[in-house]
Amino acid sequence: MTAVRALWFRDPVLSILDQRELPRRTVVRRLSRVEDVAEAIRTLAVRGAPAIGVAAAYGMVVAERGGRHTPERAAGLLRATRPTAYDLFVGVETVRRAWASGGDPLAAADAYRTRIVEECHAIGTAGAPLFATARRVLTHCNAGALATVEWGTALAPIRVARRNGARLFVWVDETRPLLQGSRLTAWELARERIPHAIIADNAAGHYLATGQVDAVIVGADRIARNGDFANKIGTYEKAVVAHENGVPFYVAAPWSTFDARRASGASIPVEERGEDEVLEVGGRRLAPSASRARNPAFDVTPAKFVTAYVTPAGVVRQRAVGRAISEAARARAFAPD
Repeated sequence: MTAVRALWFRDPVLSILDQRELPRRTVVRRLSRVEDVAEAIRTLAVRGAPAIGVAAAYGMVVAERGGRHTPERAAGLLRATRPTAYDLFVGVETVRRAWASGGDPLAAADAYRTRIVEECHAIGTAGAPLFATARRVLTHCNAGALATVEWGTALAPIRVARRNGARLFVWVDETRPLLQGSRLTAWELARERIPHAIIADNAAGHYLATGQVDAVIVGADRIARNGDFANKIGTYEKAVVAHENGVPFYVAAPWSTFDARRASGASIPVEERGEDEVLEVGGRRLAPSASRARNPAFDVTPAKFVTAYVTPAGVVRQRAVGRAISEAARARAFAPD
Protein backbone atom coordinates (compact mmCIF):
# COMPACT_ATOMS: atom_id res chain seq x y z
CA MET A 1 0.00 0.00 0.00
CA THR A 2 1.24 3.47 -0.83
CA ALA A 3 2.40 5.62 2.07
CA VAL A 4 0.55 8.65 0.72
CA ARG A 5 -2.48 9.59 2.82
CA ALA A 6 -4.77 12.23 1.37
CA LEU A 7 -6.76 12.76 4.58
CA TRP A 8 -7.43 11.37 8.04
CA PHE A 9 -9.88 12.01 10.87
CA ARG A 10 -9.09 12.34 14.56
CA ASP A 11 -12.27 13.24 16.33
CA PRO A 12 -13.41 15.99 15.97
CA VAL A 13 -10.95 17.30 13.34
CA LEU A 14 -10.50 16.34 9.68
CA SER A 15 -6.91 16.72 8.47
CA ILE A 16 -6.11 16.93 4.78
CA LEU A 17 -2.92 17.05 2.75
CA ASP A 18 -3.37 20.35 0.88
CA GLN A 19 -3.01 19.35 -2.77
CA ARG A 20 -2.73 22.96 -3.92
CA GLU A 21 0.73 23.13 -2.32
CA LEU A 22 2.25 19.97 -3.79
CA PRO A 23 4.90 19.22 -4.90
CA ARG A 24 6.55 22.43 -3.72
CA ARG A 25 5.82 21.78 -0.07
CA THR A 26 3.79 19.51 2.19
CA VAL A 27 1.06 21.32 4.11
CA VAL A 28 -1.54 19.71 6.36
CA ARG A 29 -4.79 21.60 6.97
CA ARG A 30 -6.81 20.87 10.11
CA LEU A 31 -10.52 21.44 9.53
CA SER A 32 -12.76 21.79 12.58
CA ARG A 33 -15.88 23.35 10.99
CA VAL A 34 -18.06 22.01 8.22
CA GLU A 35 -17.66 25.37 6.47
CA ASP A 36 -13.89 24.74 6.39
CA VAL A 37 -14.42 21.30 4.86
CA ALA A 38 -16.73 22.75 2.23
CA GLU A 39 -14.20 25.43 1.36
CA ALA A 40 -11.39 22.87 1.10
CA ILE A 41 -13.45 20.88 -1.39
CA ARG A 42 -14.53 23.97 -3.35
CA THR A 43 -10.97 25.32 -3.66
CA LEU A 44 -9.37 21.92 -4.49
CA ALA A 45 -7.33 21.64 -1.32
CA VAL A 46 -8.79 18.14 -1.40
CA ARG A 47 -9.70 16.80 -4.85
CA GLY A 48 -10.34 13.60 -6.75
CA ALA A 49 -13.86 12.19 -6.70
CA PRO A 50 -13.39 9.36 -4.14
CA ALA A 51 -11.33 11.59 -1.81
CA ILE A 52 -13.95 14.33 -2.08
CA GLY A 53 -16.60 11.80 -1.10
CA VAL A 54 -14.66 10.68 1.97
CA ALA A 55 -13.85 14.28 2.96
CA ALA A 56 -17.53 15.18 2.66
CA ALA A 57 -18.51 12.16 4.76
CA TYR A 58 -16.20 13.33 7.52
CA GLY A 59 -17.38 16.90 6.95
CA MET A 60 -20.82 15.70 8.05
CA VAL A 61 -19.23 14.29 11.22
CA VAL A 62 -17.48 17.61 11.84
CA ALA A 63 -20.86 19.34 11.51
CA GLU A 64 -22.54 16.92 13.91
CA ARG A 65 -19.77 17.35 16.47
CA GLY A 66 -20.02 21.14 16.20
CA GLY A 67 -23.69 21.08 17.17
CA ARG A 68 -24.68 24.08 15.03
CA HIS A 69 -26.20 22.33 12.03
CA THR A 70 -28.99 19.94 11.25
CA PRO A 71 -28.16 16.97 9.02
CA GLU A 72 -29.98 18.61 6.13
CA ARG A 73 -28.22 21.97 6.49
CA ALA A 74 -24.77 20.39 6.74
CA ALA A 75 -25.53 18.20 3.73
CA GLY A 76 -26.65 21.24 1.75
CA LEU A 77 -23.43 23.11 2.46
CA LEU A 78 -21.30 20.22 1.25
CA ARG A 79 -23.42 19.30 -1.78
CA ALA A 80 -23.15 22.88 -3.06
CA THR A 81 -19.35 22.75 -3.38
CA ARG A 82 -18.80 20.84 -6.63
CA PRO A 83 -21.52 19.51 -8.94
CA THR A 84 -19.83 16.86 -11.09
CA ALA A 85 -18.23 14.30 -8.76
CA TYR A 86 -20.92 11.79 -7.78
CA ASP A 87 -18.86 10.45 -4.88
CA LEU A 88 -19.42 13.74 -3.05
CA PHE A 89 -23.17 13.14 -2.96
CA VAL A 90 -22.79 9.48 -2.02
CA GLY A 91 -20.46 10.32 0.88
CA VAL A 92 -22.74 13.06 2.20
CA GLU A 93 -25.87 10.92 1.91
CA THR A 94 -24.27 7.93 3.61
CA VAL A 95 -23.61 9.93 6.77
CA ARG A 96 -26.73 12.11 6.55
CA ARG A 97 -28.93 9.03 6.70
CA ALA A 98 -27.09 7.67 9.74
CA TRP A 99 -27.19 11.02 11.54
CA ALA A 100 -30.84 11.76 10.75
CA SER A 101 -31.97 8.32 11.91
CA GLY A 102 -30.18 8.54 15.26
CA GLY A 103 -27.22 6.41 14.24
CA ASP A 104 -23.52 7.12 14.68
CA PRO A 105 -22.23 9.54 11.99
CA LEU A 106 -18.60 8.70 12.72
CA ALA A 107 -19.17 4.97 12.34
CA ALA A 108 -20.92 5.63 9.02
CA ALA A 109 -18.06 7.83 7.78
CA ASP A 110 -15.43 5.32 8.90
CA ALA A 111 -17.26 2.51 7.14
CA TYR A 112 -17.54 4.59 3.98
CA ARG A 113 -13.82 5.40 4.03
CA THR A 114 -12.95 1.73 4.56
CA ARG A 115 -15.17 0.72 1.66
CA ILE A 116 -13.50 3.21 -0.69
CA VAL A 117 -10.00 2.06 0.29
CA GLU A 118 -10.93 -1.61 -0.12
CA GLU A 119 -12.60 -0.99 -3.47
CA CYS A 120 -9.59 0.92 -4.79
CA HIS A 121 -7.33 -1.94 -3.73
CA ALA A 122 -9.67 -4.33 -5.54
CA ILE A 123 -9.47 -2.12 -8.64
CA GLY A 124 -5.70 -2.46 -8.52
CA THR A 125 -5.86 -6.23 -8.27
CA ALA A 126 -8.47 -6.52 -11.02
CA GLY A 127 -6.72 -4.16 -13.40
CA ALA A 128 -3.11 -5.22 -12.95
CA PRO A 129 -3.28 -8.06 -15.53
CA LEU A 130 -4.18 -5.48 -18.20
CA PHE A 131 -0.63 -4.20 -17.90
CA ALA A 132 1.20 -7.52 -18.09
CA THR A 133 2.04 -6.70 -21.72
CA ALA A 134 0.83 -3.10 -22.07
CA ARG A 135 4.00 -1.58 -20.67
CA ARG A 136 3.71 2.05 -21.85
CA VAL A 137 0.72 3.66 -20.19
CA LEU A 138 -0.80 7.12 -20.64
CA THR A 139 -2.69 8.83 -17.80
CA HIS A 140 -4.63 12.09 -17.61
CA CYS A 141 -5.07 14.19 -14.46
CA ASN A 142 -4.40 12.56 -11.09
CA ALA A 143 -6.22 9.39 -10.07
CA GLY A 144 -3.75 8.15 -7.49
CA ALA A 145 -3.78 7.95 -3.71
CA LEU A 146 -4.17 11.71 -3.40
CA ALA A 147 -7.47 11.49 -5.26
CA THR A 148 -8.82 8.45 -3.44
CA VAL A 149 -7.45 8.42 0.15
CA GLU A 150 -5.21 5.41 -0.62
CA TRP A 151 -4.18 3.27 -3.63
CA GLY A 152 -5.87 5.29 -6.36
CA THR A 153 -8.15 4.32 -9.23
CA ALA A 154 -6.21 4.68 -12.50
CA LEU A 155 -2.89 4.35 -10.67
CA ALA A 156 -3.95 1.36 -8.54
CA PRO A 157 -3.53 -1.25 -11.34
CA ILE A 158 -0.21 0.35 -12.27
CA ARG A 159 0.95 0.10 -8.65
CA VAL A 160 -0.12 -3.52 -8.29
CA ALA A 161 1.32 -4.52 -11.68
CA ARG A 162 4.59 -2.87 -10.78
CA ARG A 163 4.77 -4.70 -7.46
CA ASN A 164 4.01 -7.93 -9.31
CA GLY A 165 7.12 -7.40 -11.39
CA ALA A 166 5.79 -5.63 -14.50
CA ARG A 167 8.20 -3.15 -16.07
CA LEU A 168 6.02 -0.13 -16.71
CA PHE A 169 6.57 3.35 -18.06
CA VAL A 170 3.94 6.06 -17.57
CA TRP A 171 3.28 9.02 -19.83
CA VAL A 172 1.91 11.73 -17.52
CA ASP A 173 -0.31 14.37 -19.14
CA GLU A 174 0.41 17.71 -17.47
CA THR A 175 -3.37 18.36 -17.26
CA ARG A 176 -3.93 22.05 -17.77
CA PRO A 177 -4.98 24.40 -16.35
CA LEU A 178 -4.12 23.28 -12.79
CA LEU A 179 -1.46 20.72 -13.71
CA GLN A 180 -2.71 17.85 -11.57
CA GLY A 181 -0.69 15.47 -13.73
CA SER A 182 2.65 17.22 -13.62
CA ARG A 183 2.24 18.27 -9.98
CA LEU A 184 0.47 15.33 -8.37
CA THR A 185 0.64 12.19 -10.53
CA ALA A 186 4.34 12.73 -11.19
CA TRP A 187 4.92 13.35 -7.47
CA GLU A 188 3.28 10.04 -6.57
CA LEU A 189 5.14 8.10 -9.28
CA ALA A 190 8.46 9.65 -8.28
CA ARG A 191 7.93 8.63 -4.66
CA GLU A 192 7.49 5.02 -5.80
CA ARG A 193 10.28 5.16 -8.38
CA ILE A 194 7.96 4.26 -11.23
CA PRO A 195 9.56 5.43 -14.51
CA HIS A 196 7.58 8.22 -16.13
CA ALA A 197 7.77 11.35 -18.25
CA ILE A 198 5.58 14.43 -18.08
CA ILE A 199 4.21 15.54 -21.44
CA ALA A 200 2.20 18.55 -22.55
CA ASP A 201 -1.47 17.71 -22.96
CA ASN A 202 -1.31 18.39 -26.68
CA ALA A 203 1.58 15.94 -27.13
CA ALA A 204 -0.49 12.87 -26.21
CA GLY A 205 -1.82 12.46 -29.74
CA HIS A 206 1.71 12.29 -31.11
CA TYR A 207 2.67 9.43 -28.81
CA LEU A 208 -0.58 7.58 -29.47
CA ALA A 209 -0.23 7.93 -33.24
CA THR A 210 3.42 6.85 -33.32
CA GLY A 211 2.87 3.60 -31.41
CA GLN A 212 4.49 4.71 -28.16
CA VAL A 213 1.42 4.11 -25.96
CA ASP A 214 0.12 0.60 -25.26
CA ALA A 215 -2.87 1.60 -23.13
CA VAL A 216 -4.62 4.61 -21.62
CA ILE A 217 -6.17 4.51 -18.15
CA VAL A 218 -8.03 7.31 -16.39
CA GLY A 219 -10.28 7.78 -13.38
CA ALA A 220 -13.76 9.27 -13.45
CA ASP A 221 -15.90 11.74 -11.55
CA ARG A 222 -19.28 10.32 -12.57
CA ILE A 223 -20.29 7.38 -14.76
CA ALA A 224 -23.79 7.22 -16.21
CA ARG A 225 -25.82 4.03 -16.59
CA ASN A 226 -24.88 3.62 -20.26
CA GLY A 227 -21.15 4.01 -19.51
CA ASP A 228 -20.71 7.64 -20.58
CA PHE A 229 -18.44 9.28 -18.04
CA ALA A 230 -17.22 12.66 -16.85
CA ASN A 231 -13.56 13.18 -16.08
CA LYS A 232 -11.02 15.99 -16.10
CA ILE A 233 -11.21 18.26 -19.13
CA GLY A 234 -9.12 16.81 -21.94
CA THR A 235 -10.14 13.20 -21.31
CA TYR A 236 -12.57 13.11 -24.24
CA GLU A 237 -9.93 13.95 -26.82
CA LYS A 238 -7.56 11.31 -25.42
CA ALA A 239 -10.30 8.70 -25.72
CA VAL A 240 -11.07 9.63 -29.32
CA VAL A 241 -7.43 9.60 -30.38
CA ALA A 242 -6.81 6.30 -28.58
CA HIS A 243 -9.80 4.80 -30.37
CA GLU A 244 -8.61 6.04 -33.77
CA ASN A 245 -5.20 4.48 -33.17
CA GLY A 246 -6.42 1.15 -31.80
CA VAL A 247 -5.09 1.77 -28.29
CA PRO A 248 -7.16 0.30 -25.40
CA PHE A 249 -8.80 2.96 -23.22
CA TYR A 250 -9.73 1.99 -19.65
CA VAL A 251 -11.74 3.81 -16.96
CA ALA A 252 -11.15 2.88 -13.30
CA ALA A 253 -13.60 3.79 -10.54
CA PRO A 254 -15.16 2.55 -7.29
CA TRP A 255 -18.91 1.93 -7.15
CA SER A 256 -19.54 5.35 -5.58
CA THR A 257 -18.66 6.97 -8.93
CA PHE A 258 -21.38 5.05 -10.83
CA ASP A 259 -24.62 7.02 -11.05
CA ALA A 260 -27.44 4.63 -11.93
CA ARG A 261 -29.95 7.49 -12.05
CA ARG A 262 -28.28 9.10 -15.08
CA ALA A 263 -29.28 7.32 -18.26
CA SER A 264 -26.43 8.91 -20.23
CA GLY A 265 -23.71 11.49 -20.02
CA ALA A 266 -25.98 14.15 -21.52
CA SER A 267 -27.42 14.92 -18.08
CA ILE A 268 -24.14 14.95 -16.12
CA PRO A 269 -23.57 18.47 -14.74
CA VAL A 270 -20.23 19.93 -15.84
CA GLU A 271 -18.58 22.36 -13.43
CA GLU A 272 -17.13 25.58 -14.84
CA ARG A 273 -14.44 27.13 -12.67
CA GLY A 274 -12.98 30.62 -12.47
CA GLU A 275 -11.21 32.06 -15.49
CA ASP A 276 -8.08 32.98 -13.51
CA GLU A 277 -7.13 29.29 -13.48
CA VAL A 278 -6.63 29.62 -17.25
CA LEU A 279 -5.32 33.17 -17.42
CA GLU A 280 -2.72 32.72 -14.68
CA VAL A 281 -0.01 30.21 -13.81
CA GLY A 282 1.22 30.17 -10.23
CA GLY A 283 -0.55 33.43 -9.52
CA ARG A 284 1.17 35.21 -12.40
CA ARG A 285 -1.01 36.41 -15.25
CA LEU A 286 0.28 35.36 -18.66
CA ALA A 287 -2.65 36.39 -20.84
CA PRO A 288 -3.27 39.97 -22.04
CA SER A 289 -5.18 42.04 -19.52
CA ALA A 290 -8.12 42.46 -21.89
CA SER A 291 -8.52 38.73 -22.53
CA ARG A 292 -11.20 36.56 -20.95
CA ALA A 293 -11.30 32.78 -20.58
CA ARG A 294 -13.68 29.83 -20.25
CA ASN A 295 -12.78 27.03 -17.89
CA PRO A 296 -14.88 23.84 -17.91
CA ALA A 297 -13.34 21.53 -15.33
CA PHE A 298 -14.62 18.33 -16.93
CA ASP A 299 -15.77 16.86 -20.21
CA VAL A 300 -18.01 13.87 -20.94
CA THR A 301 -16.69 10.92 -22.94
CA PRO A 302 -19.18 8.63 -24.72
CA ALA A 303 -19.08 4.98 -23.73
CA LYS A 304 -18.31 3.90 -27.31
CA PHE A 305 -14.72 5.03 -26.83
CA VAL A 306 -14.18 2.94 -23.67
CA THR A 307 -12.60 -0.49 -24.00
CA ALA A 308 -13.49 -1.54 -20.45
CA TYR A 309 -14.19 -0.29 -16.94
CA VAL A 310 -11.98 -1.46 -14.09
CA THR A 311 -14.31 -1.91 -11.11
CA PRO A 312 -13.98 -3.47 -7.65
CA ALA A 313 -15.74 -6.54 -9.09
CA GLY A 314 -13.39 -6.89 -12.03
CA VAL A 315 -12.91 -5.66 -15.57
CA VAL A 316 -16.28 -4.93 -17.19
CA ARG A 317 -16.48 -4.57 -20.96
CA GLN A 318 -18.44 -1.69 -22.38
CA ARG A 319 -21.43 -3.76 -23.48
CA ALA A 320 -21.98 -5.07 -19.93
CA VAL A 321 -21.46 -1.87 -17.95
CA GLY A 322 -25.14 -0.94 -17.67
CA ARG A 323 -26.02 -4.20 -15.96
CA ALA A 324 -23.02 -3.91 -13.62
CA ILE A 325 -23.98 -0.36 -12.61
CA SER A 326 -27.60 -1.29 -11.94
CA GLU A 327 -26.61 -4.32 -9.86
CA ALA A 328 -24.12 -2.28 -7.84
CA ALA A 329 -26.69 0.45 -7.20
CA ARG A 330 -29.26 -2.05 -5.93
CA ALA A 331 -26.75 -3.83 -3.71
CA ARG A 332 -25.31 -0.67 -2.17
CA ALA A 333 -28.36 1.62 -2.20
CA PHE A 334 -26.37 4.49 -3.72
CA ALA A 335 -29.26 6.77 -4.58
CA PRO A 336 -28.61 10.32 -3.38
CA ASP A 337 -30.41 13.14 -5.12
